[in-house]
Amino acid sequence: MTSTTRLTVAQALVRFLAAQYTERDGVRQRLIGATWGIFGHGNVAGVGQALIEYADEMPYHQGRNEQAMVHAAVGYARQSNRLSTHAVTTSIGPGATNLVTGAALATVNHLPVLLLPGDVFATRPADPVLQQLEVPYAGDVSVNDSLRPVSKYFDRITRPEALVPSALNAMRVLTDPVETGAVTLALPQDVQAEAHDWPDEFFAERTWVVRRPGADPTELAEAVRAIRDARRPLVIAGGGVHHSRAEEALAEFAESTGIPVASTQAGKGSLRYDHPQDVGGVGHTGTATADELARTADLVIGVGTRYTDFTTASGTLFTGRGVRFLNLNIASFDGHKLAGMPLIADARSGLQELTAALDTHAFRVGASYVTEYTEDKERWEQRVDACYEADEPDVRPTQPQVLGALDALVDESDVIINAAGSLPGDLHKMWRARSRDQYHLEYGYSCMGYEIPAAIGVKMAAPERPVWALVGDGTYLMMPTEIVTAVQEGIAIKVLLVQNHGYASIGGLSESVGGERFGTAYRFQSDDGTYTGAPLPVDLAANAASLGMRVLRAKTVSDLRDALAEARAADTPTCVYVETETADTVSGPPPAQAWWDVPVAETATRPSAVKARELYERHVSTRRRHL
Repeated sequence: MTSTTRLTVAQALVRFLAAQYTERDGVRQRLIGATWGIFGHGNVAGVGQALIEYADEMPYHQGRNEQAMVHAAVGYARQSNRLSTHAVTTSIGPGATNLVTGAALATVNHLPVLLLPGDVFATRPADPVLQQLEVPYAGDVSVNDSLRPVSKYFDRITRPEALVPSALNAMRVLTDPVETGAVTLALPQDVQAEAHDWPDEFFAERTWVVRRPGADPTELAEAVRAIRDARRPLVIAGGGVHHSRAEEALAEFAESTGIPVASTQAGKGSLRYDHPQDVGGVGHTGTATADELARTADLVIGVGTRYTDFTTASGTLFTGRGVRFLNLNIASFDGHKLAGMPLIADARSGLQELTAALDTHAFRVGASYVTEYTEDKERWEQRVDACYEADEPDVRPTQPQVLGALDALVDESDVIINAAGSLPGDLHKMWRARSRDQYHLEYGYSCMGYEIPAAIGVKMAAPERPVWALVGDGTYLMMPTEIVTAVQEGIAIKVLLVQNHGYASIGGLSESVGGERFGTAYRFQSDDGTYTGAPLPVDLAANAASLGMRVLRAKTVSDLRDALAEARAADTPTCVYVETETADTVSGPPPAQAWWDVPVAETATRPSAVKARELYERHVSTRRRHL
């Protein structure tokens, strides 16, 4: 007879999660490292009680905002190479719906996170209950159903027996390198507290092996022929390179073939910035070197990339005569994009197989091609140097000079986190990534408010590393709440807070598309209804200090250098606050080297919109469909 243990559903779930492990390349680690939670009537007596019951087995962290808790879990998962993550529990109602943005971010970026929102009563003793959304046409719908489209797996546990297959499916998806993303188990509050006799084998340690599939021999042979026939091949390294830990395999491939490597936001750092084959970011926010190579490439080798519109410059970048695409990707869906030749495999396995096969043919690109991109790369680095240069240390810095001061300070151990605003474009063009995981940009969902909680998650995964959250004022105001969490738990993140008085990147975009920066500045309203008055008297440094963070104010370039050095050495949460030039001159880096499609009004009377439409139509005419 099978032995059993009588536990509540929540207790059984916590015990089960504590016994799950992943293994890749012979390294085993815990899958669910901890649980974040904010408690309400929908989870306090269920999951909350279970976390107390099994506190020795499942660490708990207290958050301030449900969305931020997901961001922290995602940051932890990315730093852990997707092999370990956190769970997030919430009450019903707004606590549950606050998860949606974080879930979308996780799923878009293929990063695992387990969501455990409370749900309304399954037994419906009273209907409706507090915070219940009544849907007249369906009795089985709750606000948690809003998580279905942003989850890679969703289930509602309406009976204790249903937990066993659902929990196993949840772990399967979390550990699948193709399918991973947000996984949601909605937990009705009465079911959480209901007891059941569970088979003891449900709680036995279970190891989920994260596979590394190799390439199909036919696809591999076709890929080798395509590379051998190419004269101007270019690698586009995406986030899949990092997820697979394929950086060394990529370096070996690039060195043996001489093929240059450009990178997406997610793939930056796949090669060190000073690697001979690294040509920097590609696409709308890319370098002139990488984008010119993309325009003239006859073979584009995508490795672990989704080819978003920023990478392809909205379909206008890869315009070489007869250009073809070879897509090495673990996901068939991405492997077939742009009518490319698919090479469906793990990034590391596929690169190793390609390198070995090309070695037998002694393939290498022509010397003139190497000279071309090497010299172009050197010229671009000189442009970056000029942007970073601060000849007058006693003046207010520009945003590139802020990055230059940080660039001069860090080493390969530092991690730089950013997600939204004008910083991602500047960083993609100019940041000199010194290690495989230094550059942490969330640009799949580009979610304002990601940086600070993600920095907490990264620091938890790598406590020995200096971790920097780079935030503009707009992003900071979206979600500063987890500063309290960092202070409470003694997590020594560093926040570099750049004040430029508004949505700087959107202001520049607005101006370029005929929107005249409308509604993008943080200023008082003028008589004409526009926000063009004096800057708001908002003191974000004081706000950060009020939340318990140590704050260093920097007014000049010289101040900034000193403050950054002090923050880097600090062993407590520390913020460096600096005011840069106004939104009109906030960036100052080299301009975009490729287009991005943001539709412009087709009819308008204002001259700015008319001019923008004319330029838009010229760009649209260069779009290419790859069939």
